Amino acid sequence: MAAARAVIFAQMVNDPGYERYLGRGTSKEKAKKERERLFGIIERLVKWENTSNSDVLEEAREEIRKSWLETCALNQSHPRASELFNPDQVPAFHDPFAGGGTIPLEAQRLGLDAYASDLNPVAVTINKAMIEIPLAFSGTIPVGPVPEGEKENKLLTDWKGTKGLAEDIRRYAAWMREEAFQKIGNFYPLVDITKDMAKERPDLKDLVGQKLTVVAWIWARTVKSPNPAFSDIDVPLVSTFLLASTKLQNAYVQPCVQGHNYSFLVKLGTPPIQANGGTTAGKRAAFICLMSGTPIDYDYIRSEGKAGRIGSRLMAVVVEGPKGRVYLSPLEEHAKIAKCTLPEWIPEINLPNNPRDFKTPNYGLDKFSDLFTSRQLVSLSTFSGLVQEAIKRCHRDAIVSGMFDDGIGLEQNGKGATAYSQAIGVYLGFGVDKLADRHSSLCRWDPTPTASGIINTFSRQALPMTWDFAEANPFSESSGNFESGMGWITKVIKTSLGEGSSGTAIVANASDQFLSSGKVVCTDPPYYDNIGYADLSDFFYIWLRHSLRSVYPSLLSEPTVQKALELVATPYRHGGKDEAEKFFLNGMKAAIANLSKLAHPVFPITIFYAFKQAETSSESGTASTGWETFLEATLSAGLSIVGTWPMRTELGNRMLGSGTNALASSIVLVCRSRAKSSPSISRREFVRELSSVLPEALEEMTTGGEHSPVAPVDLSQAIIGPGMAIFSKYSAVLEADGKPMSVKTALQLINRFFAEDDFDHDTQFCLNWFDGHGWDHGKFGEADVLARAKGTSVEGLREGGVVDSSAGRLRLLRFNDLPENWNPETDTRISVWELLHHMIRRLNSEGESGAGEILSKTSRYSENIRTLAYRLYTLCERKGWAQDAGQYNSLVLAWDAIENSARTSGYGGSQFSLFGEDHTEQLTIKEPKKKTRKKT
Repeated sequence: MAAARAVIFAQMVNDPGYERYLGRGTSKEKAKKERERLFGIIERLVKWENTSNSDVLEEAREEIRKSWLETCALNQSHPRASELFNPDQVPAFHDPFAGGGTIPLEAQRLGLDAYASDLNPVAVTINKAMIEIPLAFSGTIPVGPVPEGEKENKLLTDWKGTKGLAEDIRRYAAWMREEAFQKIGNFYPLVDITKDMAKERPDLKDLVGQKLTVVAWIWARTVKSPNPAFSDIDVPLVSTFLLASTKLQNAYVQPCVQGHNYSFLVKLGTPPIQANGGTTAGKRAAFICLMSGTPIDYDYIRSEGKAGRIGSRLMAVVVEGPKGRVYLSPLEEHAKIAKCTLPEWIPEINLPNNPRDFKTPNYGLDKFSDLFTSRQLVSLSTFSGLVQEAIKRCHRDAIVSGMFDDGIGLEQNGKGATAYSQAIGVYLGFGVDKLADRHSSLCRWDPTPTASGIINTFSRQALPMTWDFAEANPFSESSGNFESGMGWITKVIKTSLGEGSSGTAIVANASDQFLSSGKVVCTDPPYYDNIGYADLSDFFYIWLRHSLRSVYPSLLSEPTVQKALELVATPYRHGGKDEAEKFFLNGMKAAIANLSKLAHPVFPITIFYAFKQAETSSESGTASTGWETFLEATLSAGLSIVGTWPMRTELGNRMLGSGTNALASSIVLVCRSRAKSSPSISRREFVRELSSVLPEALEEMTTGGEHSPVAPVDLSQAIIGPGMAIFSKYSAVLEADGKPMSVKTALQLINRFFAEDDFDHDTQFCLNWFDGHGWDHGKFGEADVLARAKGTSVEGLREGGVVDSSAGRLRLLRFNDLPENWNPETDTRISVWELLHHMIRRLNSEGESGAGEILSKTSRYSENIRTLAYRLYTLCERKGWAQDAGQYNSLVLAWDAIENSARTSGYGGSQFSLFGEDHTEQLTIKEPKKKTRKKT
């Protein structure tokens, strides 16, 4: 939200500048001072506590209006001035890939009429709930009855803005909860703590006679034992027996085998080591039969699942005690109740064909209904059905309260009681969707100290198979209850929505929509093949459609989300990897070309792009598929890229980022339309212009105003902006053979300038990372941004043997971390960095002859290795890293002896080629001078 707010503000507000040719006449000193004032507004604007601060938002809106008046004055002679430059009307905003709605919402908050479009009906419904409905019913007085037991003091109630809307949603949600409890509450029994239960559990003695609410039931999936002696026994597949693992409490499940039977017993205290692994047995065996110790492999489990023979067995019950959670052994009557329920409606819809993200079909769970227990289906279908009843009830209450009713529904932009009651239903429908996320058999129980209890279905963007799962209680007061989910929705509506100008959300294809015409455009398009939102959103769509089809009959007409036109490079949908890449490139090119043609000509187009760097191999080397493909699509669409700014946009503690190598940054591309009359230039002219422009750009980025210097880790990405601005302002940069230069080659030339040496991509990354982090760990997201800028990837660096990356962090490997048996003749991915540090390792262990042996096999890189050693010595000396500086200095001092040893061994290495190396061109920079040896 903060990133989108900042980008749109910067996109709309004129730089103070000193462009006298525009008639502005501001001096550099005054411009700098004014720029600092604008930076101050951005600083206030992006603070979380200022999200709905009317004073701060109005300050930003005033700057936008001020800039717009100046822009109109500067464009009075434009041939379409009356149409495009009306000083009384700030241009509207459009996001053609609206997704979750963050960007349109922030545009609306900044005072722009916001338009959002997307192909996905779930995304469009979310946008309607964020930018359409809150403004349409702002200032409404609640019409619903106050929940029983509460009192309403009308004299002290302020229903300004969206407070009344939020209050009605809360009231009807409370009514839905009570109605649902009357219908299905008997399926969620309390636990009566008895004396028998307390005999072996002293901690339960004070609870005897109390009836406690269940937080969750913990289940284990089962299959028939593969051992013939126990083939009639359903044995458990359990990833962990741990229930609680905190400083204050430890609890675990102990399986007890008795002849041909087994049971589960919950115990307190320090668990045995084997409890952590459940019945797992490593990747090959998968699980161990509890009865016989026989390995159970995945092939067997898959065959049992596809035959419909995967079952489940209750392992533990978690209840809410007076002083916290209490863990109990499974209760037979609870197990029976859970399995004897029959839902009224079942979503018997096939899961999408998505082998990458959907793993449950491998085990026979190939319909959405298979992802839920019977009780969960009863609960969700009951709550979903009550949405329609709540809409009818709200409609009656609204009319009784005196609200005007025009009989027009929400889909037709009604404003009376009919549309209002449907609006309440939309948010209740989202409440059911939130419930579904915590009420599937893919939810897990988290025993760790930071746990809220139940880990939701979509802790990451996939549907993996889970073996032991947690079934929540929608009527509890803990994780996964309906009231809590609705509480978050009402809080957001009351505090964060309904501020600013009007909003509109529709279904539209970005490639052929006209909504962008004359509007400011900022968008966050799909990231190549990272996430298949259309497939994943079906999980929510099926429940949303069941709840709200009468509200949005056109929007929710299809049984599942349409997927064929989704702009994602999915091989399983397009017939292969090459076909998927072609589909993405052509589709993105068409979409961006459409934006370039329609968007307001005076404002840049800004595009968020957070693709996680990956590489593909070809005859010409390796390339970043997503990043370079997207840049190529952008340029082919007629846009010129004038900025590439890294921004921290992702939450570091989300599941995808916790303990994984998750992207933490987006790159914001700032684009303008390229003139149709743009000339072409030669490679030599391009290089000459880079050498002229990039030094000044680099100086501005590193020594700008008080708030503007770019962080070192982001500098390599940021410098691509002015470099690509040169490349993309021409119709083509022509190589010596007359063919247009590729984006990949242009990036190599820009990177080479910044690196100041003709090093390969991996070495450029390592050199820059070392400058910023030394040998210490750094965040994976930062490494991914730097790797992208250098034309490599973290995966490639790991393959190249120069980094270690895990748990969301990355570090360079020291020379003494490198393998002793390394041989450059069998290494398929060699970098100068790797060669240098292997030589240091061999020099320390075997002297000049050891280092000379490596050099004899890689002699063509001799000068690059020596140059890098000088460079690193200088860097370490400057930073005061004496020990590291000594290592590089020792190598340089021994260089002559190493070369002599290499000559004795016999030079080779002609068969090697460095990753991405290109020696054909040097930028106008100083060549590293050969230095005389000196003792240190």
